[in-house]
This record gives sequence, C-alpha cells and structure tokens, in this order.
Amino acid sequence: MMPSTTRSSATARGLLLVRRFSPWPVAIAAAAMAVACVGPAPVSDNSGAASTSGVVTGGYRNAKVCIDANDNGRCDSGEASATTDANGAFRLGGQGAVVAEIGPSSRRFDPATNTEVAVVQPLVFRAPAAANGVVSAVSTELVALMDANGGNFAQARSALAARLGVSESQVLADHNKIGDAKARTALQTEIDQSLARIAEAVAEAGTGGDVVAALRNRFALDQITTVVVIYAENRGFDNLYGLFPGANGIPGVNPAASTAEPQKDFDGATLPVLPPVWGGVAAGGQTDGVVTQAQTVGLPNRMFRIDDRAGFPGTGGVQVPQTVITRDLVHRFYNNQMQINGGRNDKFAAYSDAGALSMGYYDGQKMALWQVAKAYTLADNFFMGAFGGSFLNHQYLVCACAPLYPNADAVTSPAKGSISAIDVDANGNFLRLTPASTSPTSVLNGAPVYLNDNTLTPKDAAGNFYAVNTMQPAYQPSNNAPAASDGSKLFADPTKATTLPPQTQTTIGDLLTAKGLSWAWYGGAWKDTTATATGDRKFPAAVPPAAQAPNFQFHHQPFNYYAAFDPAAHPDARAAHLKDFDADFLKDMAAGTLPAVSFYKPQGNLNQHAGYASVSDGDAHIADLLAKLQKSPQWKHMLVVVTYDENGGFYDHATVPRADRWGPGTRIPALIVSPFAKKGFVDKTPYDTGSTLRFITHRWSLTPLQGLNERDAALVKNGFRPMGDLTGALDFKGQS
Repeated sequence: MMPSTTRSSATARGLLLVRRFSPWPVAIAAAAMAVACVGPAPVSDNSGAASTSGVVTGGYRNAKVCIDANDNGRCDSGEASATTDANGAFRLGGQGAVVAEIGPSSRRFDPATNTEVAVVQPLVFRAPAAANGVVSAVSTELVALMDANGGNFAQARSALAARLGVSESQVLADHNKIGDAKARTALQTEIDQSLARIAEAVAEAGTGGDVVAALRNRFALDQITTVVVIYAENRGFDNLYGLFPGANGIPGVNPAASTAEPQKDFDGATLPVLPPVWGGVAAGGQTDGVVTQAQTVGLPNRMFRIDDRAGFPGTGGVQVPQTVITRDLVHRFYNNQMQINGGRNDKFAAYSDAGALSMGYYDGQKMALWQVAKAYTLADNFFMGAFGGSFLNHQYLVCACAPLYPNADAVTSPAKGSISAIDVDANGNFLRLTPASTSPTSVLNGAPVYLNDNTLTPKDAAGNFYAVNTMQPAYQPSNNAPAASDGSKLFADPTKATTLPPQTQTTIGDLLTAKGLSWAWYGGAWKDTTATATGDRKFPAAVPPAAQAPNFQFHHQPFNYYAAFDPAAHPDARAAHLKDFDADFLKDMAAGTLPAVSFYKPQGNLNQHAGYASVSDGDAHIADLLAKLQKSPQWKHMLVVVTYDENGGFYDHATVPRADRWGPGTRIPALIVSPFAKKGFVDKTPYDTGSTLRFITHRWSLTPLQGLNERDAALVKNGFRPMGDLTGALDFKGQS
C-alpha cells in the first residue's frame, strides 16, 4: 500500500505553519512510494541484515528517525537512527516501532512554492512495528490508542477508522490518492488536528519528559462520551477568581499575578482616582448593601473588593455581600475593545457606564464553585470568544462567527438606523465609537456618551453588516411580538429594527447532526417562556430585585436565530435540539440519557448576571448541578465545562491576545470538571470560548468551523499562540 504523502496544514496550533501544504508533486510522491508501504518494510542492507525503510509524510526533511527500542517515544543513544532525505524518506537498521523527531534542525518542504520552511515548534511522530513504513500524524494517533488498549494494533486501527468514518485500509493510506472525497476530507481534517495536539503534547513533556504519556493524553479522548457545557453570565476572571492560589489574579494582591497598568482617562492621562459608581452600587429594590454614587467618589485607582467593608470607604463600613445584586455594567462590542485598549486594559473605568464598579472583585473563596475549582481544574488563561456582550458570545459558542444582517443600509431596511457610528484610522481599523457632542471631556465628570452605539457594524469591504450587540431572534420566543398578520404567533415581527433575519451559517449543531451524534441546548425557563410568547404574552411581572420578566433572556438561546430551527419549516429539529432544563435536562441526567453534547443555560436569576442576578444564587445553583451530574450514570465518561459568556463589563488585568475582528475579548473563568480532569490544577494553556468547540471537534473528528481556523491563523499572525482544545486540563493515565 502507498504511503501517506499528506498536505497537512502543520498548524501545531499555528506555531509550525498556518496554511495548508499542497499535495506532493508526482515525482516526489513516486520517490516516497518507492521506499515505503503500509506495514513493516523489512529490506536487507548490504550486509544482509534486516532493516526498515519508510517515509515521514508531510515533506519533513532532515528529521531524526530511529527504531524505538525502549518504547519511550524518543530517539535515544544506541538506538538505530537515520535522517530523512529531501523526500522525507529514511532507512534504518533493524525492525520495530519507529519514532521521528522533528525539531529546529528539520525543514518542511512546500511543493506549492518550492521552498523549505522552518519548523518552529517540535513534533514527535510515532509508528507501530505493524505499520512502520509510514510515520505520520495519523500513525502517531494510532500508537497512542495502542498505548491505551494494551498494544492491540488491529483494535486501535478499527476504532480509529470507525471514528473517522473511513475504512481500515484507508487509515494509513495516502489520503490524496483516495478517490472517496469524504474519506479524503476526513483524513485531512484528522491530520490537521493531530498535528496541533502532537505539538502541544511535545511542548508539555519538555526535554526528557514523558512524551508517550503526553501523546496518549492528547489522543485518549474516546474515553469521554458525554460533554456538558454550563454557560453562566457576565463575570471576568479577576472578578471571581482573582484571589485563587497559583492563578494569575489580582495585581498586587495575588502573588501569582502579572502586572497591570493604572486606569486612564479618555485622553490617556492616568486618573488620580477612579470615577464614581454612576447611579450607585446596588440594583434597585434592595435594602442590603446599598452604596450611593456620592459614597463612591474618590476611590483609589486600583482594584477593590466589592464584598469587603473596606471596599467603599465613604460608607463608613457598609458591606456589599455576594447575595446583593449589583447594578449592571455596559458590556458591548465596541466598548469592550475600547476598554482593552490594544491589550493594556487601562480604560475599563473610562469606558464604563458604571464607573469604578468595573474595577471591583469578590472574595471568591466564599463560593461553592471555588471548592470545585480546587478539586478539579481552573483555567486562568481563558478568554471570551468575541468582544462585547452575551448576544455575540452565544453566537460564537455555536458557530465561531458573527451573525449577518443583509442590506442593512437599504432604504426599506428597518435596521438602517442601527448601524453604529465609529471612528477609524487611515487603514480603516477601528479606533473608537464616535463620541456625542455632549460627551464629557473627562470620565471624572460623567460616563461617556456616543453618537450611535448600536446593534450593527458599518458595512465592511465585502459589503456585509454584522450584528454585534443584542438583537432578537426571528422566531418565538422573542422580545419582539408577532406581527398582527401572523396568525401562527410563531414568528417575531420582521419590521422591527431589532429582529435579526434568520441565520444560515454552519453551527456545531450542524456538524454533530451530520455525524449522527446527539446534542441539545437546554435553557432554563425555555418551555414556559415559549408557551407564553406564542400565547397571550403575559409574562410574569418583575419584582425587584428579581430578574427581568420573563426570567429568560431571549438572546440566550443562540440556535433560535437559525433557519434550521424554523418552528414552521423544521418543528422536528426544533423539538429534538431546543429543550428545557426542568422538563428535559434533569430527567435526561437522572436517566443517563444526556446527548453526546449538551449546552445548558441557567435562567436569569441563576446565571450570575449583574443587574438581575447575584453571585451567590448562581454559584449555589451550578455547584448543586455539578453534584447531581457526578451522581449520574454518565459521569464516569463525562466532561463538564463551566464557563461564562463574557466579562459583564468587569475589569480583568490579563493581556488579551490580538487576533481577528471578533475577538478574543476579556479573560473569563472556566472550570474543567471530569473524572479525567487534573486534580487541583491551574491550567495556563491559552483558551477561548471556541476551545470548547475545538474539544468537541477533536473528540468526534468533525470538520472545524471556519471561524476557529481563522482565529488561530490571526493569533499566529499577531505573534500569539493559538487556542488550546482543553486537553491540557485532562489526564487519562490509569483511567479506563
């Protein structure tokens, strides 16, 4: 059988090379085929002794190859070794499993440009003795599966073929020579993703470390059969976990923290003090923890504890405990970018409508989830996928994209007045929201005012408008009632400026469905809200300080924006995937019938959103749910990710990596809870909201969403590491 002469992207999370390589030219492929075949390749050297010939696929030149006599995934002194030639071919004395070390001395040939490219981050490829003629990313995964199953080659090859949806003979074939387009694409996708994981594993193992265990961890994902994503609301990492031991937390307070710049005014001058908390600290309707605007004048220019009696000196010792619902803070697309200010994070107080409150944090060790984080893994380098608020980050969670609004500037468009006014530089890059003439010259005199901070972006070079701040779904439940002519009451009035036209981008749900995998989005209060929205629309009245009525936020169900879930055209798909927490999730969890992938959005008063929910209520709810999940029949093979949609306008000091036009935005908390999660571990791997999608994609060998590839390419272009897939938080050693 012919060797795999792949055109793998060699992304290694983008640090090797981002773009894909073209297939090898015929002459090079022929040379490779002449020296390798799938399976052992015993030949005789001039002395008549058995030897192994093969190829390291992907155009790797000058890679060190050896017989892995001690099975440690490295080329050690005394092991038969060789160096790959210009075609990636090698010849070794002896027989056995093969290792290829691809490092700084190696080069990768790109036939599309006829040039060699340096290898920036080391790789280690492995191949089993039963198929040592081809050494590749896929063979490395095969060996990792064998490490986990006791060395059974046939079983590992069968399992890998089944997961990829290809035949066993195609697993180690030259995928460019396979006529079946579906199989060819599946193998290419796996190669791309495997390269990324291999690079991460080698980096984790370091010099002299256990690279075999690290590789096994990256390729043992089949042991997880159920993924649950719990998506809470509006908290930055520093805001809740800034005091967590070993985490990059509150500057000047947490010993593990990095440094931070003081807050600046609109003109860039350092503020002598923080601006007041405009409107006071607590949301209306409460008697506990009331701190007025006047009592917050003159706070020092630094972070402060909200729940400390010394946090607001002007009150004489009033405490704002975690049971108090604080006022909301602006958290919108352009505002977030202005607060981040190119990575300096020094204009949060200036570009907030809540002034000093943006700089507040809590003593998180009072939370039940703090104890969960101590027992499992806390990621302290996890960023919100998109700039701004809940609407766009919910969309990013399911599609790694921003919603489109076609022809928003047309005379007949109801949204023509919803196009934001922004200032740009000479190259068209965003600078700031255009200030209104009434905006103060200093934040100490008042919160900023803008000409038009609205829902849509201006038209881009391709003629597109994107929805970046909260808009309403075209289907009920929606904050926009049905049109008078809609007898079905299933749709939102399309003439309203905030009704977003149905979306058709590819989502993670589409990819899971196409692979035959089960999934659902469970929403708190979904069932009751849907019934009311399509009925009399008499939603329960809000009783301050309870959540807004209804106790459900319409933009918190991202799939309700998609044409695939049109209630008239696709009622079956809607019923199968858009579900309720109380009626469906709790029942499915208890019965052990949760789908392969579950998203759960708590209802308003339980999601920790400032303005209508307290920290403590959401903390108790999520911790209780985690305890229930740990008792469920599916727990032994479950991964739970507890994270937040965005920062809610709260300051975080961690430098935000620069990537594409959508994000990432400010750092947020994330807990990885699983029997396979590292215990008591603070994960420093760079992640964002899309990392959850990366994990799902890698676990079930799905085609990556375009936005994920674009994000990683943009990160690398700007000098940052691409985002991880959460496997750095997992440890499969000793698990079965």
